[in-house]
Amino acid sequence: MNKSDLIDSMAASSGLSKADAGRALDAFTSTITGALQAGQSVSMVGFGTFSVKHRAARAGRNPRTGDTIQIAASNNPSFKAGKGLKDAVN
Repeated sequence: MNKSDLIDSMAASSGLSKADAGRALDAFTSTITGALQAGQSVSMVGFGTFSVKHRAARAGRNPRTGDTIQIAASNNPSFKAGKGLKDAVN
């Protein structure tokens, strides 16, 4: 399912127009992104939790040459599925 399919599905199940569903999806993603940029986590009971995980700097290996390289530290978004979502999928 891509973004346009998701918008179509949201519009059909909520009774919103496709334009309104698209704006709602964009607002949702920008709100989640803003919260993660601010260092907050976003929890939706039964669905899951969006958070930021810190990855420490580490040494890696270039697979082509075998040389050791330094990989910089980074922050990565993470999603942990909640019990309701896990139960719905299984």
